[in-house]
Amino acid sequence: MKKPLMWSPLALMMAGLAMPAAAKAPLEQTYQCGMTPTTPIYAIQGDGDRSPLVPAGKYSSDKTYAVQGVVTAVTQGLYKGVWIQDPQGDGNRATSDGLFVYLRDADALNLQPGDTLCASGKVKEYYGHTQLGVTDNQVAKGPYYGPLAPTAIRVDHGESLKDALERYEGMYVTMDADSELVITRNFGFDYDAFRNNMVLTHRTPLFKPTQLYPALTDEAKALAANNAANQLYIESDQKAKDGQIPYFPGLDAEQGYLRIGDRIEHLSGVMGFSYDQYRLVATNTITAGDIVHRHDRQDAPATVPNTDIKVASFNVLNYFTSASAIGGPLNVTCKDRDHADAKRGCNRGAKTAAEFELQRTKIVNALRAMDADIVGLMELENNGFEAGSAIADLVTHLNAEFADPADHYQFVEPSDAVKNQGAFFGSDAIMVGMIYRPAKVSLAGDAQAVAMPEQHISGENPEGETRELNKYQRDSLLQAFSINGEPLHIVVNHFKSKGSGCYEDWIAGEFETDTADLQGHCNAFRVSAAVTLRDRLQQLDGDVLILGDLNAYAKEDPVRVLTDYQRQPNQRDIMTAAGTEIRGVPMHPTAQAVEKGLGYINLATARLGDKAYSYSYSGELGSLDHAIASASLAEKVVGVEDWHINSVESTLFEYSRQYTGDLVKSTNPFSSSDHDPVIVSLAYPDPVVPVSVTINNRSILPIIPMLNGQKSPDHAWMKWRSQRTFDTQSPLVQGLKLDKDDRIEVTVKALGLIPVHCGSAPASQPMSVRYTGFRCQLR
Repeated sequence: MKKPLMWSPLALMMAGLAMPAAAKAPLEQTYQCGMTPTTPIYAIQGDGDRSPLVPAGKYSSDKTYAVQGVVTAVTQGLYKGVWIQDPQGDGNRATSDGLFVYLRDADALNLQPGDTLCASGKVKEYYGHTQLGVTDNQVAKGPYYGPLAPTAIRVDHGESLKDALERYEGMYVTMDADSELVITRNFGFDYDAFRNNMVLTHRTPLFKPTQLYPALTDEAKALAANNAANQLYIESDQKAKDGQIPYFPGLDAEQGYLRIGDRIEHLSGVMGFSYDQYRLVATNTITAGDIVHRHDRQDAPATVPNTDIKVASFNVLNYFTSASAIGGPLNVTCKDRDHADAKRGCNRGAKTAAEFELQRTKIVNALRAMDADIVGLMELENNGFEAGSAIADLVTHLNAEFADPADHYQFVEPSDAVKNQGAFFGSDAIMVGMIYRPAKVSLAGDAQAVAMPEQHISGENPEGETRELNKYQRDSLLQAFSINGEPLHIVVNHFKSKGSGCYEDWIAGEFETDTADLQGHCNAFRVSAAVTLRDRLQQLDGDVLILGDLNAYAKEDPVRVLTDYQRQPNQRDIMTAAGTEIRGVPMHPTAQAVEKGLGYINLATARLGDKAYSYSYSGELGSLDHAIASASLAEKVVGVEDWHINSVESTLFEYSRQYTGDLVKSTNPFSSSDHDPVIVSLAYPDPVVPVSVTINNRSILPIIPMLNGQKSPDHAWMKWRSQRTFDTQSPLVQGLKLDKDDRIEVTVKALGLIPVHCGSAPASQPMSVRYTGFRCQLR
């Protein structure tokens, strides 16, 4: 073990003379370095998660201890005090060489990194943070030692990040490539610390437990615990100003961006612990060169070979046109124009022309790059289908980006019989919608509404309080298309959100807290929606595709009801909500166990794996946006992509100016919403026309047979008394590129010079031709 730092009498005298004139008298006069024997910092920290000097069951030591160390940082924001470190340490990786000294008046000592601090007080475990609480101003500035180099963070194989960070508590640390710390939550607001920060994890971003495993399984519980133990919060000392990341001044929408999954290098700071999380307070700044984009931006989705039709799902983040500055019609929930303009009024989207212009441009650019033939949309304002409405405005500006009319879109408009008050789709401020390219696909019948359940019921919570719950869901939109004569049914959905509580949350005592099953509030209500959708889709013939934001991750109950769920004994039942009805007709007065799912296929997990994702919440990735296909349609799928333009990006680059200050934004597709679009590529090849044309040459002359004026590219000549049949595999027929309604005209050229007309018939009709030298007959 190396010797702890010691001071000579001369150095101590010089240290006393070096005290600044502005220092408070008690700090200057009542304590000096070297007057009290010190306890090494590593002995205070120990090799566990608590100081060995703090008795079990207590948060403070019984005795007072003196310490000394080299200053690595002075903070007066999240942590108020001085960070000191033993410059030599004890060589034991399990013990930290750093310590936080709680000192609200640290500025009076005029301390800088490299100075020495001496202090005396009790060791405390302040909500898990080992620190020294100075007693009666027993603190002094010692001689200058010089800045210490930061220690690179290392995580050993098999240990959690939390266990690793305990070794560095209080120390001055840094990140390098071997630290392998990546972003799992982009810079944003932390409601625990009530400030903006960023969260890192080890090697790979965290995933929602219920994205990978069914709720309440041992695997889901284990992953939740693992996620909780694998987070490092990155802080600045003072709260960040709007639109700024203090330790990354080069933040830029085009070049200096941060994405979930990026590895951070060369960021240094001191390691604290608060709000049950390790928090690194950054003491330097990094540049774009210190950010390693392991999965960088893609300007457009991948091009999938053999694609005939592309279908997409896209949540457009409250695309509203009803504000006065924009001038669209009011939505179904609006009282008047003032209500639409109010800060918390009926308009949930942009309130200024500038914000809306940015939002619209970003979404149009995203849709243009997607280049899908059918798009299901969520979070459109429910303000009708006339000019200026959200869906009409979006289609108008999207079409302006395409010079070729064949690329233009139209929106699906439900019939008046389906609309609310003859104008709206449902009764919520937002609705689902659908746009399509008439040049590529044709509507087959009118759009239909799939009415979703309402919940009207009262109940008593564990505290004995009674409440009446009235909850609603948005209707789904069902439209049939004809593609090369084949039916394709698309249903666009937006199930109840996880935010506000429902009856089941109320009676479980989870109305205001996270739910124990990790599926969020109103899970049973979403199950009722899935059951409703299941029962409606079972009535359809042909291909079916479920699109939209189901507000449920891949292994959560609503998605399981639409896919492969089968009730099993000795396993947790999936239950519907109680007190539900549809359009006034009772559905389930009491909760019901679901027996069997729809049996459809979740295309993202089937094609991309369980770790497919379209959304990020609270530092965990998962898929809320789904494309779920019938078995017949799944056979036509040639590609699936979650285009990661939003989930992993910073919300600072979204259209809203709230909390972003003067940050320069971009019209690029990135951060156009908070959900990634899901894109499905389908193979719907043109139907093969069953051609069969048999030609008999009964003359003595050689002839050249011709179909629609074209001769065969090989073996064109037919000798006398020969026969040849042309079918769908013949190069001549394939070169004609026939549709089912086309006709074939047959001629022959005697000696290759004299054309003789034989006749014509529908291409799909078998034909027999006889050429005798005098005439040609077609049967």
